[in-house]
Amino acid sequence: MSNESPVETAPSPAASGEPGRYNPAEIEPKWQAFWDKDQTFRTPDLLAEPSRKKAYVLDMFPYPSGAGLHVGHPEGYTATDIHCRWLRAMGVAVLHPMGWDAFGLPAEQYAIQTGTHPSITTAKNIETFRRQIKSLGLSYDWEREVDSTDPAYVKWTQWIFLQLFHRGLAFQSEMPVNWCPALGTVLANEEVKDGKSERGGHPVFRTPLRQWMLKITAYADRLLDDLSEVDWPEGTRVMQTDWIGRSVGAEVSFAIEGTTKSLEIFTTRPDTLFGATFMVVAPEHPIVKEITTVDRKAEVDAYVARSIHRSERERREAKEKTGVATGGFAINPVNGAKVPVWVADYVLWGYGTGAIMAVPGHDERDFEFATKFGIDVIRVVGKDASEKDAPLASAFVEEGIAVNSGAYDGLTTSAFKAKITADLEARGQGKKRVEYKLRDWIFSRQRYWGEPIPVYFPIDLDDPSGDPRKGASHRVRFDQPIAVEESELPLRLPELEDYKPGEDPAGPLARAVDWRFFQKPDANGTLRWYARETNTMPQWAGSCWYYLRFLDPKNPSAAFDKKLADAWLPVDLYVGGAEHAVLHLLYARFWHKVLFDAGYVSSPEPFKKLVHQGMILGEVEHTAYTDGAGAFVSRDRVGERVNDAGEDEPFDKTTQLVVTTKKISVEDVVKKGGDFVLKAQPEITIDARAHKMSKSRGNVVNPDAIVKQFGADALRLYEMFMGPLEATKPWSTDSILGVRRFLDRTYTVCTRTPSEATPDDALMRTLHRTIRKVGEDIATLRFNTAISALMQLVNEIYPLANPPRFALETLVLLVHPFAPHLGEELWDKLGHGASTGGGSVQRVAWPSFDPALCVDSELEIPVQVNGKIRGRVKVPADASEAAVIAAAMADEGVKKHVDGKPLVKQQYVTGRILTLVVKG
Repeated sequence: MSNESPVETAPSPAASGEPGRYNPAEIEPKWQAFWDKDQTFRTPDLLAEPSRKKAYVLDMFPYPSGAGLHVGHPEGYTATDIHCRWLRAMGVAVLHPMGWDAFGLPAEQYAIQTGTHPSITTAKNIETFRRQIKSLGLSYDWEREVDSTDPAYVKWTQWIFLQLFHRGLAFQSEMPVNWCPALGTVLANEEVKDGKSERGGHPVFRTPLRQWMLKITAYADRLLDDLSEVDWPEGTRVMQTDWIGRSVGAEVSFAIEGTTKSLEIFTTRPDTLFGATFMVVAPEHPIVKEITTVDRKAEVDAYVARSIHRSERERREAKEKTGVATGGFAINPVNGAKVPVWVADYVLWGYGTGAIMAVPGHDERDFEFATKFGIDVIRVVGKDASEKDAPLASAFVEEGIAVNSGAYDGLTTSAFKAKITADLEARGQGKKRVEYKLRDWIFSRQRYWGEPIPVYFPIDLDDPSGDPRKGASHRVRFDQPIAVEESELPLRLPELEDYKPGEDPAGPLARAVDWRFFQKPDANGTLRWYARETNTMPQWAGSCWYYLRFLDPKNPSAAFDKKLADAWLPVDLYVGGAEHAVLHLLYARFWHKVLFDAGYVSSPEPFKKLVHQGMILGEVEHTAYTDGAGAFVSRDRVGERVNDAGEDEPFDKTTQLVVTTKKISVEDVVKKGGDFVLKAQPEITIDARAHKMSKSRGNVVNPDAIVKQFGADALRLYEMFMGPLEATKPWSTDSILGVRRFLDRTYTVCTRTPSEATPDDALMRTLHRTIRKVGEDIATLRFNTAISALMQLVNEIYPLANPPRFALETLVLLVHPFAPHLGEELWDKLGHGASTGGGSVQRVAWPSFDPALCVDSELEIPVQVNGKIRGRVKVPADASEAAVIAAAMADEGVKKHVDGKPLVKQQYVTGRILTLVVKG
């Protein structure tokens, strides 16, 4: 059964393709074929025209899934297409490419299930995506198409990795990771929930694993500081800032009682050290085993074992804090006090030192923990010195004045921080330090379908004559990584019959023994065995630099020509989903800065302006609630609570009984005030909500069906007319009829016999205002208001039996970016297109406007008498106040309310309103 929403089958206006009527099924394929043959959207040679204004406009390239596009995908693509068509008409050199982010888990999972090689599945999916995108009339330069799985592309992804490796930014480390044996790979924190994989619900374990890491932390400050140089949504910049998480504080050393060891902690509030009443270490911290007392060992071991099943995300977000005491104590360096050491999973081993000092008086999380486990709470900060003995009902987290802090009492928080940090450093017990939330990037994946990491290692054989391909005992020297020679790139994936990862963290490539193990002479000329790296790169790798390959996609000897990079970069407009607001953008910026430092690019940032298109939700769904007897319950009586299974359940707040949901057909619903109610029972309010499109909800709308019924231009126009580009909007197939009627009317009026006469003054002014409005709106991506202006223009021209040619030609040029197929067809019918020896409407200059004609020659001024509008008068645009008052006094509607009454006040707001106040 299809998961797509049903699309009405009744023909829309003119959909039948009657002679002389607008028929997109005929028009659209014709012009798509023309564009391909004509190479209308080929990127200009900017090196040959260095003084020409340029625009690099880029969509986030899609992952070609087996499901194909849904109607949410074309929103951003259409927006950039309209913008690019307008830019070209403005004489700007435009680079607007498309490609495929094609490595990924779904293709590999399909290969595991069916035995079909991922490359075959990927090629098929790309073909579907390309067909669907071309059917929308998007003006991409297809000569620049790239595929991240193409060996010619993989070669340069691997080359960039080697630049990182040679600069010391790619290294190996044993890291605690989320290992999923069933999926055979490491999962990101966001992919783990309740100790199980989000995909498939398989058990996940926290375990140390050898990983390739990229030292993104070396660029933390630049990644943070350079956000001020880009024009990005504020929310995205905040998310990047928070992810990097730069904080200034102190590193402090707490000696462990009865040992020579110490615990190092980082704190942004060293002024609260006197209030530290316990310490907490992460379950993975190696000191846990050393300080846990015999009587606490069983409980601590059990707690640690439980913790390794939880992802870091779960541990951070858990509402209830858990933990157990180790029985060990640390010594507070500022007062010598013994503080108990606890182990708790809300402290993360990968962040900071994996240990914290806990100050319950001044940290909400620590306060909750101390309250739960009966640990002392001490106030060491107050609003002023008088609060020294004031009790704490909750944590006081503000800055203030030091209390109960010995010689530091009375200092402000900022002064205390500086002084105690200096004092600790002088005693060798601490130092000032900058810490980041950002961690080095785990770059390894234990999967097949990814770029092989171009590194190999020497092998030590127990028997020098042994062959590791045949099982000879050996040890891989992972401590001696060797880069593959650049001349040997790309390092290709081996052919495998079984892609299943298995429980071996070495990954499926370890089974390709003829590929993994090879011999070559070492530095001394002795033939030696080596082993290739069997981890592959993450899917992020290919998307980190694709915007660079688009500059020079067929270059066999370099990732891209630096001259082209200098000419085209940075990307002027980058459009894509907000779901990529952190990781993709952060990783791409990191790689770009490395290439900048290496001299390969000249711009410090890759993407100048960033826009996130809003999500298009499914059709609005109507849901009612029923009780156990099947009777309807009004929405306002329904609440939500968590049941014993930990799941949210709706309940009747009046009876406290559980209620169930029931989908209601739109035919059985009416709107009553601000609510939706049942038509048969108007007293019953219901929910009316749109949800994210998904297969599981069955609300996915396939653009193929919409194009078939209404045409691609109608789909494009509808998605842009739904609302502001950045807004989240519900889909409504029925609403497409409105924009389809506009296209029909445009076609009808433009195929009438035109007049060669000059438009009258009113129409001429409307034309010039519309040229200005549409151009300004396209420039600022306000497409919905531009379309509204075009609709108003058509309404003004439509009553004319023989519209002026100038008006029709202007209309077609303005409509073309939004409805390009229709634009080409009408330009051709007006005698300028391909069939008459002319070229594409895309090559015609954007019409110019006269500012003087954008101002009305005559204005209609409302006249208000004693607070009520009593008439409207038409006056010249430059009429004086006296002239406007005179016209108002001559108006019959106004005269009735002012004749014979003394005029107390008169005020004219130029060009807007005349206000009169009379007495009596």
